[in-house]
Amino acid sequence: MLLENIKLAFGAMRGSKMRTALSLLGIVIGVASVVAILTIGQSASQSITESIAVGGLDMVTIYPTYGQRSTGTFNEEFGDMLLRDVEGIETVLPQNTSSAQIRNKKESVNATVTGVLSAYGEQLNLEFGEGSFFSSMDNINRRQVVALGSAIAEELFPEGNAVGEYVSIFRNQAKSYQVVAVLEEKDATFNISYNNSVFIPYNTYDQRFRRVTSVGSYVLKVSDGYDTIEVSDKITEFLDNMVGVDGYTLFSPASLAEMATEITSTFSAFLAAIAAISLLVGGIGIMNIMLVSVAERTKEIGIRKALGASPNVIRGQFISEALTLTVIGGILGILFGSALSYAVTNIMKWSLHLSYLSFILAMGFSMFVGVFFGWYPAMKASKLDPIEALNYE
Repeated sequence: MLLENIKLAFGAMRGSKMRTALSLLGIVIGVASVVAILTIGQSASQSITESIAVGGLDMVTIYPTYGQRSTGTFNEEFGDMLLRDVEGIETVLPQNTSSAQIRNKKESVNATVTGVLSAYGEQLNLEFGEGSFFSSMDNINRRQVVALGSAIAEELFPEGNAVGEYVSIFRNQAKSYQVVAVLEEKDATFNISYNNSVFIPYNTYDQRFRRVTSVGSYVLKVSDGYDTIEVSDKITEFLDNMVGVDGYTLFSPASLAEMATEITSTFSAFLAAIAAISLLVGGIGIMNIMLVSVAERTKEIGIRKALGASPNVIRGQFISEALTLTVIGGILGILFGSALSYAVTNIMKWSLHLSYLSFILAMGFSMFVGVFFGWYPAMKASKLDPIEALNYE
């Protein structure tokens, strides 16, 4: 019976191609809009998260306020306190940063000089085009070695082969540092421009580059199996009790990624709800074509009822036609919506993440629209009096 109804539905659609095309258009536009908006929204969210993830979603950074740096609270021992008192922290890396001029013979460039521990390169997944990051012994012995960002290395050593050469870093006076590594080009993340930075051992920074009384900032890595946002909340509570809410700034890429995801998801859902209105408009078109179909096929309905077709059979026939229309429109809408999503994400240079949930939602809603708006014409057809229908002109 269902197969027969589907065949009748295709026959009716072929009989009124223009009306069918116009009715399908509303469904196609509605479904394509819902699919495209949800897919583009999900792709944007994933691309933002991937961009933020470059900085490490399992990393947390603490910046003491200027006033707190003179209290002595934020020192190297502070990292040990965090490891001991806050569960879920794997590593605490202190770092100090300043600006300086770097020179190689006649070439000079301004750069950010950062003093870090030897574990910094591994923990932040830094990659090197030449050489390797300085060792723990370099830090312990306060050796004057330096890892150059890619842009700095290109300025100072345009012909390459920087490793093993020497550069002068100017603060109050010039000091010579041996280049041990050149970083691969890396996008800037938050307040760190890796390409325009140079890294020296933490103790070298403190003892030979610039004397400091406190740590400028801390980079924390969250242990595997722990939620970064939950650990961030614990760190926040710990710091609030120790120095007060105004004594520091805490930054977590995971928090930013979660916020970005929530915003894009909410906005996408809002736009998809608006786009779904066009499905209702398409549903009205389906009701229109079904009512016209009932009027045109009144005599046919009368013959079928005279031959013993029950109201349920007649009703099923017209609901099947409405569902066939919406299913075809839904499939075309999914194809057009996916193509549009591909085009937009390609233009925006985002990675495409198809929202299969949007396929299900759009198709399900379009079928609901078909049943909802096809019900009244189907009921009208099923209630026709067979004698009146046979005499209908």
